[in-house]
Amino acid sequence: MMSRLAALIAASATALLLSSCSDAAEQPPAAEGHANHTQSQSAGDAQAAHNADDVAFAQGMIPHHQQAIELADLARERSTDPALLDLASAIAAAQGPEVDQMTQMLRSWGEEPMMEHGGHGGHDMSMQGMVDAPTMQRLGTLSGAEFDTLWLQSMIAHHQGAVEMAKAELANGQNAEAKTLAEAIITAQEKEIAQMNEMLAR
Repeated sequence: MMSRLAALIAASATALLLSSCSDAAEQPPAAEGHANHTQSQSAGDAQAAHNADDVAFAQGMIPHHQQAIELADLARERSTDPALLDLASAIAAAQGPEVDQMTQMLRSWGEEPMMEHGGHGGHDMSMQGMVDAPTMQRLGTLSGAEFDTLWLQSMIAHHQGAVEMAKAELANGQNAEAKTLAEAIITAQEKEIAQMNEMLAR
């Protein structure tokens, strides 16, 4: 009887040991899953990596775009030229979402969306291509061909400033999303500069 009991105990111990080994053997996939998660997290961190130039680009381009939208609104109020009105609408439609994108980028980096700005409408007139307060005020008093000419001249200079800011981001920035946006700004605004120069030459 004792021999039979001992055999049963030995069998139970063996089964328990085998079960424990089996559980241990199943652990590596879980560890592998954790490794994959870590790799994914590292890739996400790399995507979000940024430097001071990325921050300066976004913080500077937001008010720059906002003034372009103000200029587009002025055009809709004071111009009757269909081509200019179409261009103004296209500028506002493109740059509004870009402002939102840059705001979200800055927040994801733990940075403030806006720098301290002075000048007209809270904009820093020292930024490249920004239209100064007297010119903005004059645009608000003009209409017809006079308005169209000054508006086109102002927006060309404004776009040229944005292109230079975007080129600086490509040269010095680190963040992939910011650099992709800079490339898009250069492509779109260089095309619009050419279009506005043609309109001025008419």
